[in-house]
Amino acid sequence: MLIFDSHLDLAWNVIDWGRDLSLEIPELRESEQGMEQPGRGRNTVSIPERRKAEVGLVIATLLAKRVVKGNPPFVPYRERKDAYRAGQEQLECYREMCEQGDLVWIRNSNDLTSHLSNWHRNAPAAPLGFLLSMEGADSIESPSQLPEWWEAGLRIIGPAHFGVNQYVHGTGTEGGFTPEGFQLLCSMEQAGFILDMTHLADKAFLEAADRFKGPVLASHHNSRTLVPGQRQLSDEQMRILLDREAVIGVALDAWMLTPNWIRGQSTPQGTRLEAVVDHIDYICQMAGDCSHVGIGSDLDGGFGTEQTPEDLDTIADLQKLKPILERRGYSEEEIKMIFHGNWITLFQRVLAS
Repeated sequence: MLIFDSHLDLAWNVIDWGRDLSLEIPELRESEQGMEQPGRGRNTVSIPERRKAEVGLVIATLLAKRVVKGNPPFVPYRERKDAYRAGQEQLECYREMCEQGDLVWIRNSNDLTSHLSNWHRNAPAAPLGFLLSMEGADSIESPSQLPEWWEAGLRIIGPAHFGVNQYVHGTGTEGGFTPEGFQLLCSMEQAGFILDMTHLADKAFLEAADRFKGPVLASHHNSRTLVPGQRQLSDEQMRILLDREAVIGVALDAWMLTPNWIRGQSTPQGTRLEAVVDHIDYICQMAGDCSHVGIGSDLDGGFGTEQTPEDLDTIADLQKLKPILERRGYSEEEIKMIFHGNWITLFQRVLAS
């Protein structure tokens, strides 16, 4: 079954971690043997593996985070211009992958329709269709730069990541948008960008919901009720997203699936893909139907199988969610909505406008 994965850090893996995504997973893991950094030698995503997974559409990211106010380093760039250059380097990576025939860039509803037609004719050999998102707006030097990014193919912006940047407070902090951040939201709305509410601190989430009137989504988020923590969506936040006709992509990072997970100590033993379906089901129950949830795996987003469900070895195991959903009473049509239909419906509507 076709999968639309709403969060993969493809260019970041290529550039910052030096991964050749054209390789098979065993080859990639072998190439990283001896590396001590968590996640090395345990990766789950490559171009060949996504074909086995029948992942035909993704939201792919630009991720070039600045270090501000002592934030922990994660893709650290000291100056705005450095983060901008890093974002441009990742843009070029996506252009090269398109030229190689691995990716197809989706900028508008016609591109989406064309890609889906090609996928249904040639899957799983068809190229991977992607919409471009920016996770953390650090690469945008100022709101006046948005037309340049739009022209380059960017369609979705999540202003926050972990910590604080020049625009907003994100995961692990308390606070809202800066004056420049409110300007960014206004300029995004005027230009037609989609706002990704993922990683916003609680105050910032409410401010964004109040100030930004354009389309919104949550690319990789789980339920705070099931697994407490600020990184997760509270019921109030979830209702706001549902009222805005958003789709929420459920993430597979084990610490977002396992209560009381201790970073650097806990292991995924006992955490299974059933927990992913718990979050999918929770969102469906909140919404009253299956129209607002999808898959936003975040696989290889700085971690590997040391931090995924124990019954997931590669991205191909996303297909294991289907029989679990069936056992929970979900119909074939409902599973199609969760696997791809809801994201496609949202983007057909939003990109057309």
